[in-house]
Amino acid sequence: MSALELLSQWSFSPWAWLLIGVGIVLAYIVFGIAGFGTALVAGPILILFMPLSKIVPLLVLLDFVAAFGNLLPSRKDVAKPELLRLLPCMAVGCTLGVIFLLNLKSDLLLLMMGLFISAYAVYSLWIKARPTRLAAGWAVPMGIVGGLFGALFGSGGFLYAIYLNSRLPKDPARATQSALISCSTVVRLSLFMLAGVYAELPLLVLALCLLPAMALGLWIGRRVTMKLSREAFVRLVTWLVLASGLALIGRYLST
Repeated sequence: MSALELLSQWSFSPWAWLLIGVGIVLAYIVFGIAGFGTALVAGPILILFMPLSKIVPLLVLLDFVAAFGNLLPSRKDVAKPELLRLLPCMAVGCTLGVIFLLNLKSDLLLLMMGLFISAYAVYSLWIKARPTRLAAGWAVPMGIVGGLFGALFGSGGFLYAIYLNSRLPKDPARATQSALISCSTVVRLSLFMLAGVYAELPLLVLALCLLPAMALGLWIGRRVTMKLSREAFVRLVTWLVLASGLALIGRYLST
């Protein structure tokens, strides 16, 4: 079976392909700036054309490539003690998230994703000051919930950021988060493979076709950081994320 025949199984119109491509570019612009958040941006667009149980594994494949590209230049700044605290907890959360993702009803996942996105956006807009230093014990709930959200919704990175930014200077925090996101994608990728999610060739071909859009988004994101403050850009995107989350909740309530 050819790649075109595999892609035809998605039954996307040309306009759908355009919207999906734009969603992926925007998602990885944000990823290039903030280091996380692809599902928060691309999810509300992709969910118009495919179920959430396909979106998350798709974005994990793309995140796998993007995360290691971000990690390589900053790997020397990684704070290994913090990384080792978070990794086991993240693995537990990822395992629980994959189980929930593959067993919950799609309409419930739609509502949960809308609530999750909205809560994240409201929190990001509400919190303006740098958080106080958190104790090391916070690695347990932050790691587990971050892993759970990462597997279930495709993005738990903001929880890692809250923890790491409260304990480390800017550069080590960013480098450690990149390492953690890289490890998270490996864990989620492995769990999805064991669950047989990637046995579907159309999903793999779709991910391959979206790699150029991902690369374009990363390229733009890295250059935007040179001209616009990261805080200002992420705050603008957060308003869009909030609108998307509310739209998903409204869609669930209207069904």
